[in-house]
Amino acid sequence: MKKDGKKEGMVFGMHSVLEALRSEKDVEKVFLQTNLKTDHIQEIFQLAKEQGVPVVKVPVEKLNRFTRKNHQGVVCFVSAVNYAPISNVVQDVYEQGKVPMILILDQVTDVRNFGAIARTAECAGANAILIPAKGSASINSDAMKTSSGALNFIPVCREDYLKDAIQYLKDSGIQVVACTEKADQTLYEQDFTGPVAILMGNEEKGISPAYLELCDAKVKVPMTGQVSSLNVSVATGIIVFEAVRQRLG
Repeated sequence: MKKDGKKEGMVFGMHSVLEALRSEKDVEKVFLQTNLKTDHIQEIFQLAKEQGVPVVKVPVEKLNRFTRKNHQGVVCFVSAVNYAPISNVVQDVYEQGKVPMILILDQVTDVRNFGAIARTAECAGANAILIPAKGSASINSDAMKTSSGALNFIPVCREDYLKDAIQYLKDSGIQVVACTEKADQTLYEQDFTGPVAILMGNEEKGISPAYLELCDAKVKVPMTGQVSSLNVSVATGIIVFEAVRQRLG
């Protein structure tokens, strides 16, 4: 936190938040004071809804923890990157004659995990990271730092309905492969040389069942130790670079 009590990426006050929502900036989330009803609040709520920005109603004490200044009952956080529509990314990749490799993150919430994954994805030449609008880590200065600047180069696609986005990838000829402990085959038995989207799950809950049903294949990282699971950023690195190995081979 800075000395004036303002966190990096935070915007507060009705007019400032309205300006952020009307601008080309991508807003991560809006916090509104519970039971506060004004014309400005209604406009903020409407703009956020139109843009698919999550709105959370909280007590004033929560807002006071964000900033000691006059927030007027509303605070929002602006993303450190601009989001790209997944349809644009896929179209661009195909037009360039490249074989798509997309990374899908189902509610990866830890900022440093997200940053590390972004670094791995960019180094591996992935074309984009696809995330849901709700339940994902905020792309803030910590994420940027952990990514070592990779988030400046790899597109991040934030979609309101991840299920629909996954179906779009399938309809675009991209095979969706889930990395899950529930799989029967290992990642080394899977062909990653064609158009592929690799789906990774939440740090605790894994991949949502609804998304698993959509996947074309399920693979796991083989392990022989006593600990039965890997950190999601480590697991991502293993599977992504297996895809790289196959493509280079």
